[in-house]
Amino acid sequence: MENTNAVQNPAPGMPRLNEPAPEFEAKTTHGVMKLSDYRGKWVVLFSHPADFTPVCTTEFMAFANAHPEFQKLNTELVGLSIDSNYAHLAWVRNIKEKFGMDIPFPIIEDLSMKVANAYGMIQPGASDTSAVRATFIIDDRGVLRAMVYYPMTNGRSIPEFLRLVQALQTSDSHGVATPEGWQPGDKVIVPPPATAEAAEARMKEGYECKDWYFCTKSL
Repeated sequence: MENTNAVQNPAPGMPRLNEPAPEFEAKTTHGVMKLSDYRGKWVVLFSHPADFTPVCTTEFMAFANAHPEFQKLNTELVGLSIDSNYAHLAWVRNIKEKFGMDIPFPIIEDLSMKVANAYGMIQPGASDTSAVRATFIIDDRGVLRAMVYYPMTNGRSIPEFLRLVQALQTSDSHGVATPEGWQPGDKVIVPPPATAEAAEARMKEGYECKDWYFCTKSL
């Protein structure tokens, strides 16, 4: 008999796409914040295993470099690890001193692991006491739109998250899908027709079609 428990009873603490992102209130390097404070803006919430570690340092500097581009997309960055606010502040100062880089976004203190557990950032197969490299894209309505988990040993590609925010916003604005590797300015995919009549008419609607189900257009 097919086991459907995974579908009916998702693991506790694992958020689900297209549902409200778990609300939280937390102390950060920029003061106390709530997720709902960002309503009306998109948010990229990302966790890292620990402060003062080399892979995390490269990621934070890459996020800092991309911060202006995210802001152009009405998107704010929020970091998190299971470290104290004092450790976060010392690390931010160290990055400034050693690399000449300012970290312009807040970092959440999560010593209780409350936020990390709510978002499934703790993966026992990797560590019971550190967050993996999890990234969550939350839209301006507070809905979780994408989530990606990386292992502790490998850094994320920050341009990919910038591209993903752009793709999600394009899909929302124009009612389209985006193909593999899509970049702003590329052609987008027109949703497939839902009826036989619409499929018959599709080839005459002025799109660039390989077949009735595969049509693209420029925006």
